[in-house]
Amino acid sequence: MRQEELIAERYGLALARIREIPDESICGEVCRDYFRQMAAFVLLMDRTYEMVKSGALRQMGLEELKAHNRSLYADILPDHYGESYANPDYATNRLGESIGKCLSFLYTELRAMIPAAYESSLFSMTMRVELLLEVYQLFVCAREEQREPDEEELRQILYWYVSDYYEVEFEEKSMALLDAERDFARRIIMESDLSDLRYLYYFGEYVTENELKTAAHLNEMDPEKIKLMADTYTEGYRIGFEVTNKDISIKETVTIRYFLGFERVIRQAVKNFDQIGLQSTFCRAGVNIFQGRGVNKNGYCGANPNKQYDYDHKEDMALFLDGALAERKTEAVRNVFERHKELAALFGGPAVVESFGEEPFVPENKETACRFSEKQQKLSVSNAGKIADIQNEYIKGGERSFTIIAFPVPQIGERYEEIFDDVVRINTLDYMLYRDIQQKIIDVLDKGSTVLVKGMNGNETDIRVQLHRLDDPESQTNFENCVADVNIPVGEVFTSPRLTGTEGILHVPRVFLHELEYRDLRLCFEDGFVTDYGCGNFAGEEDNRKYIRDNVFHHHDKLPLGEFAIGTNTTAFSVARKYGIEDKLPILIAEKTGPHFALGDTCYSHEEEVKSYNPDGKEIVAKENEVSALRDTDVSKAYFQCHTDITIPYDELGELSVLTVSGEKHVIIQDGQFVLQGCEELNRALKG
Repeated sequence: MRQEELIAERYGLALARIREIPDESICGEVCRDYFRQMAAFVLLMDRTYEMVKSGALRQMGLEELKAHNRSLYADILPDHYGESYANPDYATNRLGESIGKCLSFLYTELRAMIPAAYESSLFSMTMRVELLLEVYQLFVCAREEQREPDEEELRQILYWYVSDYYEVEFEEKSMALLDAERDFARRIIMESDLSDLRYLYYFGEYVTENELKTAAHLNEMDPEKIKLMADTYTEGYRIGFEVTNKDISIKETVTIRYFLGFERVIRQAVKNFDQIGLQSTFCRAGVNIFQGRGVNKNGYCGANPNKQYDYDHKEDMALFLDGALAERKTEAVRNVFERHKELAALFGGPAVVESFGEEPFVPENKETACRFSEKQQKLSVSNAGKIADIQNEYIKGGERSFTIIAFPVPQIGERYEEIFDDVVRINTLDYMLYRDIQQKIIDVLDKGSTVLVKGMNGNETDIRVQLHRLDDPESQTNFENCVADVNIPVGEVFTSPRLTGTEGILHVPRVFLHELEYRDLRLCFEDGFVTDYGCGNFAGEEDNRKYIRDNVFHHHDKLPLGEFAIGTNTTAFSVARKYGIEDKLPILIAEKTGPHFALGDTCYSHEEEVKSYNPDGKEIVAKENEVSALRDTDVSKAYFQCHTDITIPYDELGELSVLTVSGEKHVIIQDGQFVLQGCEELNRALKG
């Protein structure tokens, strides 16, 4: 019997058993409600699978598709989440703390059947239905034996599910990333009638008015404007290879990450990449335990139905993570890459379209949510480092590149169309103008040994950043002249500072990092490392520190200053102030609106040996710090697998100046204005 037939037989048998659950009353009243709801969800997914398989989905009208889409996500939407088993508060209250956490996780894993149904992945559906039945049988047996279900046995079922299927699931994700023949999303984008918005419901993602209105707005745009947006994006990707002296001709694939609604731009981008010689792949953002959940999406996706849901479940791996499972994960990653090393070598990196404009998210910390123990935090950090090192063996950092661009969505406000046009203008600013102005800033910075940054207007920043010594200032530079290539829009000069001697306080009254808000964020540096930190989000100091440690430090005990940069895009700053959207800007644009400091790895992580040059011909030599230099002796201590930019806006910046070894001071920004000669043009937007 063929593999497909075996899977179909397994699925049929499992589904037949699922259909019996609603009529059974053999596992206790409280648990009976849970399993009936789980069975109902599985049957909904089976109907969806049959609709896709038969073609009935494509025959449905727009309103009918909307209703079905909402039915898939209704249970976790904010209005219903309070009484959903996906909510750990509700699950633990109904089912008990330990069992409740496990069964809440199980439901989130069943929800991964949604994309599986739309992609007709019967194996993915089968493994999750069988997991539900195995857990259900545990409860049935306990009831028959007149005892409570064994919590450890339940945890072991979930543990072995993750261990047994990790390699299979990682391979599925990797193939979506590396193999252009996995063309589920590409076919929808390239073959659909994009004027018929029903196509948005064919992906299996949650669709709201944001996605519908974005697609409608792009449909009304002049084709030349669409082409300009796509050309800026794809040309930035190509130039990224060029300016870093990487050979794009040895690459065959590029993965596109974007949010639904931008298909007109993405379709043109696919055509552009085809002309460059790159086939586009589309990897869906993670929706299960294997790919990882989180508020910040990494892949193509629709709307987020409930960011609190993702936040609640971002550390579900804490239910079962131990040393053996961590080893299993690294083993699986290596096995997959070794099987597909030829495809991995041809992968050029991601091209990302971000969207912004949704209401800022302030999470609730729940005691009932799974959280890593201190031991698990260290294990998770170590494991992530090992997996990153394996990936870099097969997708070499010195050979890949990326690009990122961002556009607003309708939720940004009533002036959406105006804001959209202004963002397009920001993304297509004069490359040459910024290149020349930024070179003047770099010329002054390269004379110095220390940069001083001081805040004003409630910002208490007071920090000294140490620069590397240039052996040959005539041919070397510390700062990269960053224009519109990998990071669109234009507007920053950046470096990897020396850690020794970098000290002081970095403070921002309010900032958004990876879609999370931080109030009164304060970081204290000694020799380039954060030694103390806090914020004002929560009443308790420990809650604030945990919030930062979990979401900024990513469970590391400490992080270094990996990057110091000066943003020069005053146009972006003035546009944000004009529309009052400062709190909604993505990091990509926000980092260009003032000096910024990045915690974690440098911008040249795993690419330190690749020679790159500024437009003036000088080699960029500040590519490592005292930590990343350890890569030659102990790579496990050299990288942190994170990089978080924190920006001080111009109107909170009292002074930014550079000191020479002899003590001479050159002021670049004073009281929020560029005062360095040759930078006057940057102040025009600030005055407007």
